Amino acid sequence: MGGPAAVRSWIEQRARAAEPPVGTAPQLIRVAWVGRTSTRDLQDPTLSLPRQLRHSQIALPENAMIVAHFYDVESGRMALDTRGRGTAHEQFEIPIPRDGGIQDLLEEAERPDRRFDAVICEAIDRIARNTYFSTKIEYQLEQAGLPLLASDEPIDLGGNLRKTKAATQVLTRRVKQGVAEWYVTELLEKSWAGFEMHTEHGYNVGKACYGYRGQPIPHPVPAKRAKGVKKTLLVVHLVEGLVVQKVFQWRVVERLSYEAIADRLNLDLVTNPPPSPILADTAVGHWTYSNVRDILTNPKHTGHMVWNRRARKGAGRNRPNPVEEWVWSPEPTHEALVSLETFVQAQQIAGHRERSRTSGGLSRHPQAQRSYRLRSYVFCVQCGRRFYGKPSKGVSYYVCAPKRAYRPPEHPASIWVPEPGLLDGINEFLAAQVFGEYRSDLLSESLDQLDTDQQRERRERGVALRAAIEEAETRSKRLIRNLELVDDPGREFVRDINDRRAELRGQQLDLERQLAGLEAEIQETPNRGLLCQLPVVPVDLAAVPETLARRLFDVLRLEINYDHRAETAACRVTLTGDTIAAVVAMADLLPHSGRGRSRASKEEGMSAERNPSQPSFCVAPPAGLEPAAKRLEGAWLISSAGALTCHFLPR
Repeated sequence: MGGPAAVRSWIEQRARAAEPPVGTAPQLIRVAWVGRTSTRDLQDPTLSLPRQLRHSQIALPENAMIVAHFYDVESGRMALDTRGRGTAHEQFEIPIPRDGGIQDLLEEAERPDRRFDAVICEAIDRIARNTYFSTKIEYQLEQAGLPLLASDEPIDLGGNLRKTKAATQVLTRRVKQGVAEWYVTELLEKSWAGFEMHTEHGYNVGKACYGYRGQPIPHPVPAKRAKGVKKTLLVVHLVEGLVVQKVFQWRVVERLSYEAIADRLNLDLVTNPPPSPILADTAVGHWTYSNVRDILTNPKHTGHMVWNRRARKGAGRNRPNPVEEWVWSPEPTHEALVSLETFVQAQQIAGHRERSRTSGGLSRHPQAQRSYRLRSYVFCVQCGRRFYGKPSKGVSYYVCAPKRAYRPPEHPASIWVPEPGLLDGINEFLAAQVFGEYRSDLLSESLDQLDTDQQRERRERGVALRAAIEEAETRSKRLIRNLELVDDPGREFVRDINDRRAELRGQQLDLERQLAGLEAEIQETPNRGLLCQLPVVPVDLAAVPETLARRLFDVLRLEINYDHRAETAACRVTLTGDTIAAVVAMADLLPHSGRGRSRASKEEGMSAERNPSQPSFCVAPPAGLEPAAKRLEGAWLISSAGALTCHFLPR
């Protein structure tokens, strides 16, 4: 039996066999260097990367040599699967041969014929700014048998390469990784807060949006001002501003699609100059679908400065952020081209028009054989979806057939509504209740409930609220005067004054909210006079071309809600002060339409004469409405002008 002595002898023999012969050089250790600089706007890769390489070379022992170079010019906060795929390094003359990026390093580390035995970086935060990704890369390399070294940490390559980290070294590295992530996170938080203040003060970021031009002003910081750095405010462009207003009016009033608006603008490129992109060589010289969409979805046209509408980092770069993540200035910071209410209406039309063409006639699909006049106007009461057109046995139908997962209870597999019955019902509805001589008598009972007592009550409430707001403001000013009269105000006296002033300010804000709600209520008050502005004309949809009929349906905001349980379809139109002129113009284009009104209609319209101080398409509110509501651009009638029910037989 050998015993312990035999084991010790065996270990000594293996140690002598592993020692290199006397007079021979130690074994060369091949090392791969990995470097990274942040975005090209924040650092100079031509200086940063060579410095990282030099520090790594100096830290290596004599028996180690860098044989491969992997580096990237990108943010260290990117997800690992997106790292190392950029081309930003190609824009610089970097005096270092490049064998690839971080992904190439990890791929070669898994190969048996890899060119290196270890990996080194200047500091561990050069691997990644995120602790999770940094430790993940380190773990992958160690699993492949490659130690990850850092030039600012102790390096020991004399023994087993698989065991190069001591306990204290692990602790130090993890602390540095946490500090690196904390540093960049804190920097982002402060940067975000800075952009919020930048937005609140009305300064624009990037190129001025269409309709405005950038007005540079000196930077408020003297050091930056001395370097010529400026900030930018927005001022209205005299020509482009009018184009923006036309685009919103066409969208809100006529509900035109982006493409239809672009076609109109392209008819006169002198009056409607197309947007110019940042890169002049990418300009197409005419209006496009995306140009119109960018205008209609940009909230800066409301006079508020808005930031963070698009993501600028990560995998979702340049994608729209959710609306709740936008940063708005509390108050308007530049001249508004459209009101906030008009902007909201333009966004709501997008949902109404989704996946629906504006023009009539056949679609571009090669199998299209017929067109559907009421396409995009018929909705299902049970599921809220839009009906689509489909023929059957030579008859046009409108069908609602949602998939089983989206089908509400008691909703049949498919609902079929014949087009002829719908057209007859709509024709009767428009002829009697919109363009008919006795339409005023057919208004819904809800309009009759708005008597003079309710109007008088709203007016009195408005007067009382304004008086209360003025009184609260006066009391606040009196408190300041009392403070000035006291020669030596004590701490408690000043505290009581501040508390009372804060209380009055809270009361004033509450009163202002009540007044805003009252004005919104007045704005939505139906105005019988709007209906009287329409001409009395005969309507025959069968004689109206499909394109003209669809334009009429758009300006009337036609909605047809079909209830299969009662087999009825309710027609609904909406008239507002913004759309009334467009409806009148469309009525004049109807075949065989009369231009005059009946005597009864003229008498009814006596109380709704147009106000010369408002735009031509606005109608003055009825007598008795709150005077302050006259500033709300004449959008008086929000509810429908009546409803007619059309009955159908089961299919």
